[in-house]
Order: sequence, then C-alpha cells, then structure tokens
Amino acid sequence: MSTRPVRALGPAAALVECGPGEPGRLARAADRHGVRPGESGVVEVIPAATTVLVACTDAAALSDALAVVRGLPVDPDVGPEEEATIEIAVRFDGHDLAAVADRVDRSVDEVVATVVAGRYEVAFCGFAPGFAYLSGLDPLLHLPRRDTPRTRIPAGAFSIAAGYAAVYPSASPGGWHLLGSTDAPVWSVERDPPALLRPGTTVRITRDDR
Repeated sequence: MSTRPVRALGPAAALVECGPGEPGRLARAADRHGVRPGESGVVEVIPAATTVLVACTDAAALSDALAVVRGLPVDPDVGPEEEATIEIAVRFDGHDLAAVADRVDRSVDEVVATVVAGRYEVAFCGFAPGFAYLSGLDPLLHLPRRDTPRTRIPAGAFSIAAGYAAVYPSASPGGWHLLGSTDAPVWSVERDPPALLRPGTTVRITRDDR
C-alpha cells in the first residue's frame, strides 16, 4: 500500500493516519515488526478510531519507528493474536432496546440475537478509563448517537452507537443507545492491568437471563 500520512505531535510523537477498522491491526503489525514499547526507543503505540499514536524517547527513534509503520501492509483477514476470548454476559434490559428494535424494523428478540451472534474485537479505548470500543457490530445496528445525551448512564450499561458496542466502565454522561447491563468488571483499580478489555482483545456477548 502507499505510505500513510503522518501528523506530528511534537518532536518525539506522531499520529499515523489510516482507515476505519485498520488502526488495531496496524498496531499489532507494528508490534510484530519490532515497533513496540520498551524497544528501540518506543514508548507507546496506541490505536484509535482512524489513527495510531507512535510516541518515542526522541526524534531519531520516532523517525526509525515511522519508517516501519507508515508502509506496513495490513491484512484485513488477520485478527488479533490467539488468546482467550472474554465473555461478557448481558441482561438485555436496556431503556433503548425497544426503540432500537423499532428503528431497525426488527423485533426485540431479533435485535438480541443479532448482538449475541457477533464476534467482537476491541478496536481502541478512550472516552473514559476502561471504555473499550468494540468493532464487529452487525451493520443493521449501526446507528448514530442519540440526539439528546443522557446526563448519567450507570456503570455496566451495554450500549451501541456509531458502529461500535461498548460497556460503560463507570457512571458518566453519554449518548449511546442502552441495550442492556452487565456485572462484568471492565475497570478495576485493584487489578493489574485495571482494564479488562484492551485493544486486540476478542469479545463474545452472551445473554444473561437471570
């Protein structure tokens, strides 16, 4: 592929621009090619929605890292490294579940079945500590955020918006559509690392009918 555009973030960091759905795979490809924290002056390699942050100890290390990352081919069929899939049990009791079903012209049961049939992957993390954006949501459920955000969404809320699914790790404002809730501890300062879901992690949503 052609060389990816880069935006400088000071003398020792840059954003590598790429397409939606590509950053996580690019970050893993960079790791396989030796561009990883703790090696050759690399401090961080962090995927986001359409960019990968590469931060280094100095400009020379950044130049070397970017020389590798900018032109790396990324196979769309290559997923994360083999590791245990994390299961998130969801009670489909969300305030917006019925409205979402009406909006996509499906029954509630069909929406739930669509969610649990998906294979998800943490594309990137952001917004709040432990908030993981899960790619792999069925296109049927690719809805924009709510027109009016809520002032408080409870911790553990399972939600969808803008082509992603997510679990709110803590109570916060938010504009995502609430489909359910989970007791999964997606963020805990008593755990190392605190985040249960990290970029590249595969996730399976199961139905909790308790």
